[in-house]
Amino acid sequence: MVMGRTLFVLIVLLSVLWAPRFGFSDSTPLMAVGQAKTPAEGPSSASNDKNAQAAKDVKDVTVQAMEKLSNAVSSEYIIGAEDVLDITVWRNADLSKTVEVRPDGRVSLPIIRDTVAVGKTPAQLAEEMTNKLKEYVQNPVVAISVKEVKSSNIFVLGEVKNPGKYPLKSKTTLLQGVTVAGGFTPTAARNQLVIFRFTEAAPGMKRLTASYDEIVLRTGINENFELKPGDTIVVPSEAMVVFPGR
Repeated sequence: MVMGRTLFVLIVLLSVLWAPRFGFSDSTPLMAVGQAKTPAEGPSSASNDKNAQAAKDVKDVTVQAMEKLSNAVSSEYIIGAEDVLDITVWRNADLSKTVEVRPDGRVSLPIIRDTVAVGKTPAQLAEEMTNKLKEYVQNPVVAISVKEVKSSNIFVLGEVKNPGKYPLKSKTTLLQGVTVAGGFTPTAARNQLVIFRFTEAAPGMKRLTASYDEIVLRTGINENFELKPGDTIVVPSEAMVVFPGR
């Protein structure tokens, strides 16, 4: 009886001592692999988020750049009433403003008050404001840009792809004006173009005509004249009656 109990105790002791050498020891490496996989997913997810944000930032910058380009005007642009100007006085935020040219053709800034803007280029107006500020500010530097063109527009009607009002930001010819509006439609009577222009003489409106074929294929280059603010280009359809005089 005593012998049997002794053998039983020895068997139990041997089982306990040898147990770690078998399947139990494998659980730790398996657990470590699982834990290592979880952190690996974290940086990947964060990286994807960063890439998505970067793509969004690039898109936003691109849109902003396009907007700025669409508002750009030539250095010869003449400021008109209702144009919106960005006036920046270097190192003086209090004097820097975004202003709209009033119907009387003037803009206002602190200290120098009213200044005539209509009829001048941005560079000319900046120089005039700089000279006025010299009485109050040491070594002023003024920069002016046209933020939004409202005074100079042309109107394109009829058989073009995108009829409407378009800002006249620089020297633009008749064909360029049609191009801005998307070009002719298939039914456009491109050789029967009509342009209405304001004049100071009575009756206050002048009617001009032009032919696309004459301009492009023949010697009618003079018909591709420079557009003026307020010009209205009409492109009739082929189904319309031919205009008198053509």
